[in-house]
Amino acid sequence: MARSQVASQELSDVLNELWRLDVNRLKPGTDYVIAPQGRAGYVAQGSNYARDRARAPLFKYVNEDKLKNIETYAHFINLLDNYEMSTGVSESVTHEELQENCKFLDAILETDVMKRAHQYLVKKRQSSTDVASFKKQLYDIWFRLYHRDRSGGEDSCGFEHVFVGETKQGQEITGLHNWVQFYLQEKHGHIDYKGYKARDNKDTPDEDDHVLNLQFSWKGLVKPVGGSFVGVSPELEVALFTIVFLMSGDKSTTLEVKVDEYVLELVVYRHGRSIGSSYPKLLSSNHSDL
Repeated sequence: MARSQVASQELSDVLNELWRLDVNRLKPGTDYVIAPQGRAGYVAQGSNYARDRARAPLFKYVNEDKLKNIETYAHFINLLDNYEMSTGVSESVTHEELQENCKFLDAILETDVMKRAHQYLVKKRQSSTDVASFKKQLYDIWFRLYHRDRSGGEDSCGFEHVFVGETKQGQEITGLHNWVQFYLQEKHGHIDYKGYKARDNKDTPDEDDHVLNLQFSWKGLVKPVGGSFVGVSPELEVALFTIVFLMSGDKSTTLEVKVDEYVLELVVYRHGRSIGSSYPKLLSSNHSDL
């Protein structure tokens, strides 16, 4: 993987501005409650055994009414059901699903977060000023289907990988970096949270952290470590990763940036003109320096 590059001041300023504009971010302790519990151990790649360092679920409580009443979350949750979990299984996109993809993009394009992201990308000559063209560009980046598994048809897209999660040949979990999907899958008994990942004991997360490195199993398969924002809106994630994707032509980009109190890497893999994968990796947060 490419070594990480540090974000320029300009890019850092924009990403922090998007963070501040994210009015749909939920409030920890009020809108949702998490229990990070124990520090997860080492799991070898390909192994599906992980010692459980967290007896309880990660999410103690989420205000689902609030989620359903915020338009971008409501459309986002509709999309989570639309994808086949396994790569190598061709996706079929119904007319209704196409409409749902478009409704989600329309909803996020109404937010200040996406308006500011669009403005920045126009200034950097990465996007057209025309909103319809920008929407088409977002569609291609996040929803255009492509072959991830060589044996099958068009079996994947950026949105599915990043936000929904996939399994590879029934052996390993790929993607699934979204907290709403994590919560819903955990609630339905499909996810078993195993604990947080940290470099040392100083990096213990607390209940109001908005970025976590997690270990969990999903339908019996273990993800040794997966980075995820917690409590942030879908539009913020789409905005951050779209900017990193468009500002770099590399096959993989690791951008180190301090957003709010978190020093993190934003990691983006390219799959042609679309996102292959994207996730945050927490390096440190302010409270752990105390």
